[in-house]
Amino acid sequence: MEKTKEHWHFIINKPYGYLSQFVNNQTKRKNKKLLGTLYDFPDNTMAIGRLDEDSEGLLFLTTDGKISELVRSKIVEKEYYAQVDGVITKKAVDRMSAGVEIGINGKKYLTKACKVFNLLPSPIFSERSKKIRDERHGPTSWVSITLTEGKFRQVRKMTAAVGFPTLRLIRVRIGNIELGEMKAGEVKEVDQLL
Repeated sequence: MEKTKEHWHFIINKPYGYLSQFVNNQTKRKNKKLLGTLYDFPDNTMAIGRLDEDSEGLLFLTTDGKISELVRSKIVEKEYYAQVDGVITKKAVDRMSAGVEIGINGKKYLTKACKVFNLLPSPIFSERSKKIRDERHGPTSWVSITLTEGKFRQVRKMTAAVGFPTLRLIRVRIGNIELGEMKAGEVKEVDQLL
């Protein structure tokens, strides 16, 4: 990498089972998989808008803290595809679209209105490293949820609140940048993020 750049920007397809960080600050489990094992990132690289260990998909990384604030702001949309337990109903989709009550830090929180719709046909993604389950456990369906906020585990809490727990969660878009055909663990250096 050239050393003359002021800041570095990357997009990554974060695989299942990885933490969206570079240092393991947990004391109980020290064998966590970290982003730094996927690519030789420059010093001071940070993840913007984390995905939890069980979630996958598009993640921005940068050395520019100002970009981090913009991406996490309420003006940038984040779209997620959630595979849920059962065949999701129109009523459940409408409830999530209007906003549902979830718990955040032990307090009740009403999510903001957002874009939600069934994904038909279901999207096709490569198998993840840990199998979700098979057909013997009943049907599943996919839903698209586009947010401008990002509370802790919000999409998972929203689908659970309407009776359809999330089995697999993939972020497919941030602003106008899409995950597209990137493979799990693939990293691309980009000139700008938004």
